[in-house]
Amino acid sequence: MVYSKKPLVGIIMGSSSDSRIMQGASEILDEFKIKHEDQIVSAHRTPARLTEYAKHAEKMGFKIIIAGAGGAAHLPGMIASHTIIPVIGVPILVYNDKHTKKTDASKFSAFGGLDSLLSITEMPSGSPVVSVGINKAGNAGIYAMKILANEFPDLKKKLKQHKSDQHNSVMKESEQLKKEGLSKFAKKNSNNLS
Repeated sequence: MVYSKKPLVGIIMGSSSDSRIMQGASEILDEFKIKHEDQIVSAHRTPARLTEYAKHAEKMGFKIIIAGAGGAAHLPGMIASHTIIPVIGVPILVYNDKHTKKTDASKFSAFGGLDSLLSITEMPSGSPVVSVGINKAGNAGIYAMKILANEFPDLKKKLKQHKSDQHNSVMKESEQLKKEGLSKFAKKNSNNLS
């Protein structure tokens, strides 16, 4: 299919530290064999590059741009202002781990990602950006697939199978919970998370 041969999704992020979150979008797209192009584009540090990227995305024929940013999170809105390609914003909880000798409490944004979420969702009328939850890049990947599924029937079938698999997984867990009892089930699952 076309979506596995040439990139139809652009994934951009404001800095290299955002890559640990944004990889969630690429993992979903890779799982469904949707080719994407990934780049770092800073709205504040490389504004001219942002304009160039918007032109590049249109020239390449991207159908969707997934843009992740933390803090003021201007990247999704700024890229949307330069293109008619739909933009999915991923608000990122800023991790201040580029500097050494920080305590654990000072490693995270004082706003817990709310600053990024509000920056992306509160776009002016007429300049929309769709947003997923804080650090939910995987959901951005699924949302991008839903948009592409309108054009590619086989992708629609894969998405339906994915939803069915999710359903079956929950039903299996529910049966396991009923069989083992809550205490044993919870203990086993908390050990699996470690």
